[in-house]
Amino acid sequence: MSKKASAHICMQFAQEKQLTSLLEALKPETQAAQTRRAKVTLKKDGSALVLQVEAEDTVALRATLNAYLRWINSAVSVIDMVERS
Repeated sequence: MSKKASAHICMQFAQEKQLTSLLEALKPETQAAQTRRAKVTLKKDGSALVLQVEAEDTVALRATLNAYLRWINSAVSVIDMVERS
C-alpha cells in the first residue's frame, strides 16, 4: 500500500489508570486485520496516547481517524462514568 496521507495525534491523560483502560479497550481493534486503505498504530508514550494513521488517501485517513476518535471519546466517557460511580 502506498501511503499518501498520515496523521499523528497525541492525547495527554492525567491518570495512568484511564490511559491503560483505554488501551485495553481499543486493543481488539488495533489487532484486527488492517484495511487495505489504512494502517493504525495505537500506543502509550509516557502519560500520552499516541494514534498514528497512515492511509492511501485523505478519504481513508478521515474515515479511520473519525472511527478511532469516536471510539476513544466513547471509552473515555464510560471510564469517567465508572470512576464517578
